[in-house]
Amino acid sequence: MTMADRHPALARLDTLLGRWTVRLKVDGVGTSWTEFSWQDDGLFLHQRSDAEIPPSAPPGWRENAPFPVTSVIGLDDASEQFTMMYADARGVHRVYQMTLADGVWRIWRHAPGFNQRFHGTFSPGGDAIDARWEMSEDGETWRVDFGLTYTRD
Repeated sequence: MTMADRHPALARLDTLLGRWTVRLKVDGVGTSWTEFSWQDDGLFLHQRSDAEIPPSAPPGWRENAPFPVTSVIGLDDASEQFTMMYADARGVHRVYQMTLADGVWRIWRHAPGFNQRFHGTFSPGGDAIDARWEMSEDGETWRVDFGLTYTRD
């Protein structure tokens, strides 16, 4: 299998390729980076993220910083939906569902007591993403956990 032979739905992920600066909309947290690259001849998209949390970050952020983070994104060709397998330096392992279409990137997981969802909107040129992570304890009442912006390096 080569990049030319891959499933056409995987081409939607090409918009993520490369390195991005990530700015969290949390006072004192600073910036991080994330990088997306193809692995296994384009069958999976690999995401790596890292940051140094500054001393000015709120204590909860310093104590729970997940960095470095690794994710692998794959495709279910029947539904054309993506699955993201996530792992971080805290020993956290999660499985998310994901879509990326029409300039909107969505990621979500349903887990007892800690449901999460991500919504990101690409700028018209595709070089910036305005996003937010939300959480819900009951899967019905959602609140914004934090906002973030991605800017292509």
